[in-house]
Amino acid sequence: MRGHRGRLVALAAPVYGELLSGVIATVIGTFWVAGLGGAAVAAVTLAGTVENLLLGLVLVVSSGTTVRLAHALGAGDVAAAGRTARAAWRLCAVGSVALALPGFLLREQIAGAFLDGRAAALAAGYFAVAFPAFGLFFAQRVADELFKGAGDTRTPMRIALLSNALLLALDPLLVLGPGPLPALGVPGAALALTLARALALAVTVLLRRRRRLPAPAGGTAADARRILATGAPFGLDFTARMGVGTAQLGLVAAFGVPAVAGYGVGYRVLLIVTMSFYALRQAAAIEAARLTGAGDTGSVRALGRDTARLAAALGAGAAVLCVALAVPVTALFTDDRAVAAHSVGFLRWAGLYLLPYALVVALGGVHQGSGAGRPLVAAVLLGLTVQLAAGAALSGPLGVDGLWVGMAVGAAVQLGLIRLFVGRRRPRTGASADRGRMLEGVR
Repeated sequence: MRGHRGRLVALAAPVYGELLSGVIATVIGTFWVAGLGGAAVAAVTLAGTVENLLLGLVLVVSSGTTVRLAHALGAGDVAAAGRTARAAWRLCAVGSVALALPGFLLREQIAGAFLDGRAAALAAGYFAVAFPAFGLFFAQRVADELFKGAGDTRTPMRIALLSNALLLALDPLLVLGPGPLPALGVPGAALALTLARALALAVTVLLRRRRRLPAPAGGTAADARRILATGAPFGLDFTARMGVGTAQLGLVAAFGVPAVAGYGVGYRVLLIVTMSFYALRQAAAIEAARLTGAGDTGSVRALGRDTARLAAALGAGAAVLCVALAVPVTALFTDDRAVAAHSVGFLRWAGLYLLPYALVVALGGVHQGSGAGRPLVAAVLLGLTVQLAAGAALSGPLGVDGLWVGMAVGAAVQLGLIRLFVGRRRPRTGASADRGRMLEGVR
């Protein structure tokens, strides 16, 4: 492939495998718990939702680490790369305690805020295991991003596959307790996930020791601030999209249970294709940070063009697939006619949404990796606001289809605002970036 496209594909393909593996992990857990009843499924679903909310905070450290490390290695500054790695681990330790301790102490209140009765009790039991082990999740994210920052996206993918293979074996043993083993139920699901993560992290630590970077004394606090400042836009972007997704679900709920169920089916199908956009985003961020560190402005611009071409191809291909395969794919998930009708409608309207959304997501990686995180987030937040407003307005005359059209409108507005806010911004590179506010907030 010409230009940067070959490098982007080589980095993005393993990331896609890693992201897809994460989705599979949630399906595995839900599958084995489903036989325990609705209360158990609700408890595990809430636990997954809470972890996703905390992921927005974890991303501040993990994503900031990737960009800072790639930037330092691109500049040939091995000492700065070593300090970045050390600062990342210290942030991981502090962040794990700051999130896990309150979560464990308030586990019953958190469960009771969303569920009641037996479901709340089961969720609290899950949290009693999951929160103390939250540091495993945080540490794995940081370790993965240290690999990625050095240009290795294959190792995190392999570790994710290992973790899911372990989970596949542990879940039925600890949840159902076949033979002489005790059936632990919902807490067993949390324990299985914890053990799988612990074993995967142990393998990761062994691999990391072979690639340990030298970390000269001094500068850890400054490097930690740089990581947080660089990663903040990534975390804010993720959290904002999570919040809008929740609000979108509330709007869909006004059209009844079949609409919600159909949206749920369609959204899960859409998730499989949109993860390719996020894989490309991570690859673009790694490359943009490396090139920015090397002071290669021209290559950063060429990277943006190649990223846009790949994103357009992915978005267009995803749109065609969703429109063409909406009926047969939906049939794999449900035979309820009302639910299927809503799912098919959602997937067909998604054809208008996927192309601009692919460009927004992938180009976001280039801009964030080269230091335009804050204006990018501003564009995304405004576009998401327009999405909700347009969906609410169009749902009057168009019904639930108006919500799907609103998603396309929001994605198009985000793309336009990104072009307006950051599209003409000259990338900061080399010494000029270090003198200014390189990578958003680094002083």
